[in-house]
Amino acid sequence: MDPSTKNRILTFLDTHYPHVGCELLYRQDYELLIAVVLSAQTTDQAVNKVTPVLFERFPSLEALADAPISAIESVIQTIGLYRTKAHHVKAIAQQLLSLHEGRVPSDKAALTALPGVGIKTANVVRAELFRIPEIAVDTHVHRLAYRLGFRQKKDDVLVTEKKLRKALPPERYILFHHQLIHFGRYRCTAKKPMCSTCPLIDLCKEKNKNL
Repeated sequence: MDPSTKNRILTFLDTHYPHVGCELLYRQDYELLIAVVLSAQTTDQAVNKVTPVLFERFPSLEALADAPISAIESVIQTIGLYRTKAHHVKAIAQQLLSLHEGRVPSDKAALTALPGVGIKTANVVRAELFRIPEIAVDTHVHRLAYRLGFRQKKDDVLVTEKKLRKALPPERYILFHHQLIHFGRYRCTAKKPMCSTCPLIDLCKEKNKNL
């Protein structure tokens, strides 16, 4: 991608999404970690409906670690893969207490060793909690990175992450991640994106996509 095109994309994102951030609700570090794990293949909106109830009913890591799986399932059953995620929630609470003194670790290897935590989740947590420059490639970031020309269609999420890291200075990683999420969530959607009013339409590899 030539510098002028990249600058045009960044200027557009800065103009329309200058102060965007994480939309998941949380108060404590472990609440964010659990919310991100719950958000896999589920919308943030759906997660935000269940986490306040979950953390009110089980107001500490100890309470979550001791909670019956069925009790956790009953709270989060409206989100996808809730049975698997209920096991992850309980196991995460147990391991944070037994291995990390009740705190979410900042180390990527330690994070990805926790149940249900992959690279994307670890990157989100490291960026949000510790302000470590990371780009978490979720479905929106992956889609927009292709449409805007940062990656090739064949690239998987790991290759996409590497290409975005190379294309951007580290100080842009966190904001760029959130900007692409908001652009992809509310405008350049997977199905029926708002192409007719998009000023970047001439750059798009999927112009006027209508699935």
